Amino acid sequence: MTEVEAKKPQESLQDRLAQVIELLHRHRLVEDLTHRQEGQHHDRVESLVHRQNLVELQRKLEDLHPADVAHILEALPLDDRLTVWQLVRAERDGDILLEVSDAVRETLIADMDDHEILAAAKDLDADELADLAPELPRDVVHELMESLDAQQRERVRSALSYEEDQVGALMDFEMVTIREDVSLEVVLRYLRRLKELPGHTDKLFVVDYDGVLKGVLPIKRLLVNDPDKQVGEVMADDPVSFHPDEDGYDAAQAFERYDLISAPVVDKNGKLIGRLTIDEMVDLIREESESEVLNMAGLREEEDIFASVWKSVRNRWAWLAINLVTAFLASRVIGLFEGSIEKLVALAALMPIVAGIGGNSGNQTITMIVRAMALDQVSTGNTARLVRKELGVSLINGILWGGVIGGVAYYLYDSWSLGVVMTAAMTLNLLLAALMGVLIPMTLARLGRDPAMGASVMITAMTDSGGFFIFLGMASIFLL
Repeated sequence: MTEVEAKKPQESLQDRLAQVIELLHRHRLVEDLTHRQEGQHHDRVESLVHRQNLVELQRKLEDLHPADVAHILEALPLDDRLTVWQLVRAERDGDILLEVSDAVRETLIADMDDHEILAAAKDLDADELADLAPELPRDVVHELMESLDAQQRERVRSALSYEEDQVGALMDFEMVTIREDVSLEVVLRYLRRLKELPGHTDKLFVVDYDGVLKGVLPIKRLLVNDPDKQVGEVMADDPVSFHPDEDGYDAAQAFERYDLISAPVVDKNGKLIGRLTIDEMVDLIREESESEVLNMAGLREEEDIFASVWKSVRNRWAWLAINLVTAFLASRVIGLFEGSIEKLVALAALMPIVAGIGGNSGNQTITMIVRAMALDQVSTGNTARLVRKELGVSLINGILWGGVIGGVAYYLYDSWSLGVVMTAAMTLNLLLAALMGVLIPMTLARLGRDPAMGASVMITAMTDSGGFFIFLGMASIFLL
């Protein structure tokens, strides 16, 4: 595949988005013009123009994959989003609802009546229904459950019994099982009778008559081995498997580590109850990454970029309030040294440099620690060594870059003592940033919180207040 061909899908999606926006703009413009016109043909003209633009827009949407439609819906303001949503064919609603972000899904479901929601969900698999159920009205969920057969109902209830980030909530129930005492030829004939294989089927699951997992038969082994051989001769009897109460992110790491496409899920007795697939793992990793970015910025939840002003305010106010308090504390630290600043105005110009570099260094440390914790690379046994390593890095950076800014201070203000204080303050604040960069996420984790939760806000508060205190305090002692 050439580079141009590799880029084509993404460019095509952006082109389609631009086309949808253009059609919506044209639709709004013509609609406004026809509303201003008067005459006996006004209603007919308005109806024809309205229909023409919307039919073209609907045709564009029908050519797109549900994930692409979801991307377009997320990129549109609420009014345009609902206009496009009404043009999507009902049988595609369920697939698109599964693809959009949680925040956007909420706006789409709010625009649907119970009948539309039921129609959208009726063709979804049990694991997909379980994904949507928590966000649907309770009476709709009850009616939906009543419409399912006993097996599907039990599967949905099983998936809903687990936390959203556990394997049991992520597993897929659609899979192909076979016995170990049959020949590969029999397996091939069995597969040919199926209408289609479940998505991401790279292996078949070998079970006994009680449903206990005995091994897996990779499709490539099925195709290249002698058809007369039995499954038990060529199957892998030690597959990577998971339990439903395991953490989903740990499973995702295993998928990455072992290059898995699918893997069995078994209960405590070894009975096969479902499977995990690579698409769910990729989604989980992406959601986890997005969550870490939001948490580090102090955002409480994922936010629809076109959400109302008040909803966005509710999402953002908490950590802004905390930041305001910490900023006030930093200002009080500066207030303690007002006399020193009045005597040596250069301090006012230089102190933001100390605080700013410390905050940047602290954020680098926190990012590395949070990532290491997510990959289970940090334990009680290596914490002390990690702290020493980060302090060593900060010490070298402090001396190096503190020396640079100290030289600049000496050049600007013709004071070698000010340069020395600047170098020392920079070094000490970087050491403080390194220490807090390790301790903050570890403390949050020990308290049972997300290590990234508000970490960026907290480290900035520590390095600002600490940097001002260290620099101004040393200046007061050695320069005045």
